[in-house]
Amino acid sequence: MLKEFKEFIARGNVMDLAVGVIVGAAFTAIVNSLVTNIINPLLGIFVGSIDFSNLVFTVGSAHFRYGAFINSVINFLIIAFVVFLLIKLINKLIAKPAEEPEEAVPSQEEKYLQEIVELLKQANSIINPNRN
Repeated sequence: MLKEFKEFIARGNVMDLAVGVIVGAAFTAIVNSLVTNIINPLLGIFVGSIDFSNLVFTVGSAHFRYGAFINSVINFLIIAFVVFLLIKLINKLIAKPAEEPEEAVPSQEEKYLQEIVELLKQANSIINPNRN
């Protein structure tokens, strides 16, 4: 079982996934910083509050932190848009239509061999007329 596990881990897809998770975590930190330090202040100009995470409404003893939810939605939209752009770029690079291979021009040797095959077929039909 240990051998199978080693083979599973050593597969390229698992390694690619691990790299993707690590890069994704780092990218999430960058997006969080972008939202917190740049986008929220810009939106705060229009809304009147720079930090959305402090937006809370209370019903009884329950506190609904809808500002933190707004931050999460903004983070998600940015990450989803960047992933969309990456997939679009990858598809553009990978999905190039393969050029049609040019028809191979038979060499002189291949032409002679084809002529010999035709002559043998003709000779065979003359010797054995009932055989196709």
